[in-house]
Amino acid sequence: MAKVLVSDPVAEEGVGILRRAGLDVDVRTGLTKDELIAIIGDYDALAVRSETKVTADVLEAAKQLKIIGRAGVGVDNIDVERATQRGILVVNSPEGNTIAAAELTVALLLSLSRNIAQANASLRAGEWKRSRYVGVEVYGKTAGVIGLGKIGREVAKRLLGMEMDVLAYDPFLSPEQATALGVRLVDLDTLYRDSDYITVHVPKTKETAGMIGPEQIARMKDGVRLVNVARGGIIQETALLDGIQSGKVAGAAVDVWEQEPTPPDNPLAKLPQVVGTPHLGASTEEAQVGVAVDIAEQIVDVLEGRPARAAVNMPGLAPDVMARIEPFLKLAEKIGSLQTQLAQGSITEVEVLYAGEFDQKELVHLTRALIKGVLQPILTESVNYVNAPALAASRGIRVTESRAPRGEEYAQLLTVTATSGGGERSVCGTVFGRSDLRIVHIDGYNVDFKPEGWMMITRHTDKPGIIGRVGTLLGAHSVNIAGMYVGRDEKTRRAVMALSLDDPVPSETMDEIAGMEGIESSRLVEL
Repeated sequence: MAKVLVSDPVAEEGVGILRRAGLDVDVRTGLTKDELIAIIGDYDALAVRSETKVTADVLEAAKQLKIIGRAGVGVDNIDVERATQRGILVVNSPEGNTIAAAELTVALLLSLSRNIAQANASLRAGEWKRSRYVGVEVYGKTAGVIGLGKIGREVAKRLLGMEMDVLAYDPFLSPEQATALGVRLVDLDTLYRDSDYITVHVPKTKETAGMIGPEQIARMKDGVRLVNVARGGIIQETALLDGIQSGKVAGAAVDVWEQEPTPPDNPLAKLPQVVGTPHLGASTEEAQVGVAVDIAEQIVDVLEGRPARAAVNMPGLAPDVMARIEPFLKLAEKIGSLQTQLAQGSITEVEVLYAGEFDQKELVHLTRALIKGVLQPILTESVNYVNAPALAASRGIRVTESRAPRGEEYAQLLTVTATSGGGERSVCGTVFGRSDLRIVHIDGYNVDFKPEGWMMITRHTDKPGIIGRVGTLLGAHSVNIAGMYVGRDEKTRRAVMALSLDDPVPSETMDEIAGMEGIESSRLVEL
């Protein structure tokens, strides 16, 4: 009989599913790391929330562990890379908190509009000051929703139900999908200018961290109200504080903070115009039951030989196959991420050509890794090898794959062509050794670099002085160049340059580079 250890408090409904499946279940919460290491070798499955830290040394002791189930979305407390190396499947519950987060967003928006929290505090203090807490109606107002992933879409549905006019910004959503949802797809400037309420539902990435700051708030309507139930730091707290104190922003509802727990003396949390909550997005009874049931069902499926529906790492690969294709899985994911970060607008089509010695059975895994790389930079929800194709389809991204014989230059070559609003872009990569991943062509230009860390990719006129001016400008801003790779076309006198950098380039410096004579495009990417 397979044994399951439940090491964090999870809803009893989930534990019941495990037991009804005939599994031997031990619920032992509050274990120290040493206690966990001492017993984990006896178990086939482990169910956790966020308290248990499943580190590399815990996994080393887990001699017969087959699956780890995380009752929630994030897997920061699990060493997924080491689990993958050990052949241990990691699953989570990526949709378990969707409705909870959407409902909290709407609840905070309404509380903010009607001063509910402030009026309640006043009443509890023995006051009766009706005139102080006159609110505003949301009916007929304009709401701007930034990010139309699962949570953003559920929020939009509810705001439409309250007869609000909903504007949406999502560069990876097609106009047809926006129309089907009943929202108007606009650019960020329009959303900032025309919205009475703005709510953010995007992942925290290098592009979205601090995306709403002083400049963005200055472009908003006077009296705008902001809501953040996504990630702390997407709206800059100092800018929000200044906006409220100046009267530009009428109020804000904040569930997620730049530092959590947020300090008791955080001035933003103390403002009377702010409704603050301690990261309650997933804190409903239904959400907690939902994630527990979800991972319990997946544990049962895997232990009975069926595939998991929300695997975070690669499911269903024999150890020898995994060892053979693991470098190409990483390469495919890197190429996908690079394509998204280089794209101008929404990617609508992805074509992948496998040239050379690839086994047909490997292609499904490689394509899923590629799609995961394409989607990861733009989605708030968890993207994994299982749900990546469905998520791509839901966003109108068409994915095709084909094969070609081995070329003269490379034994195996991945060529990925992505179509977006800016046209087509192709990226080719190969693997020279288990850890030697290389990008060898971009748009037909020969380059040869490892896709890792911070990089700047430019297209420019091939003439003397351009590369030198870029290098001089980066040096002046204390950005060190670790490597430079240039591909040229002597006929067209154009070139592509990839610079490996020790640090990210400040946005102002990127603007300067983009404005240089001869520079056609420049992008900062992180791989």
